[in-house]
Amino acid sequence: MTQVYVSQHPLIAHKLGKLRSVHTDSRKFRELVKEIAGLLAYEATADLAVCPVDVETPMGIARGQELEETVGLIPILRAGLGMVEGIWEFLPSAEVWHIGIYRDEKTLKPVQYYNKLPTMPRVSVCLVLDPMLATGGSAIATIDILKKWGAKRIKFVGLIGAPEGIAALQAAHPDIPIHLAAVDDHLNEIGYIVPGLGDAGDRQFGTG
Repeated sequence: MTQVYVSQHPLIAHKLGKLRSVHTDSRKFRELVKEIAGLLAYEATADLAVCPVDVETPMGIARGQELEETVGLIPILRAGLGMVEGIWEFLPSAEVWHIGIYRDEKTLKPVQYYNKLPTMPRVSVCLVLDPMLATGGSAIATIDILKKWGAKRIKFVGLIGAPEGIAALQAAHPDIPIHLAAVDDHLNEIGYIVPGLGDAGDRQFGTG
């Protein structure tokens, strides 16, 4: 699968195992989502451009680097919200814009209900955040919105993907890199990833 990057980091694998467990309560689930998201973003931003700068140290001048590109985080509401804080710890200057999309439980199609993008893009790279890449509908719809808005570089960052969702996203947007912690077996008849972890939104917010 080109443009699909599945992390091989042992810390991510360890935390993902705990995240999946039915015995993990909402508080711990939120902590794990935050931690895994930060680690995934660390990998997803490895190609950000930097520029050289001189830094004054107590012992003299050192040649350093600083980011040349700015980053925007676009969590797909509501489950994507839990990923923001973990990424902010690595990128505290990242802007956050919200797009609300829910999946119609009968048709499994995405329905947009909220869009808080500014008038014009003002960042170099957009990271679309959603824990589960299941049918791919929400991710495709969000990226459609971002491209029409004028975003030039977009990446998808999620925790678990299904082969069906990955294939759908790649068919619709073959230029978009997909960063995941794991790829699972399949979708069931109601569009949930198997073995997955259940409903990521419900488990984060205690509404399941």
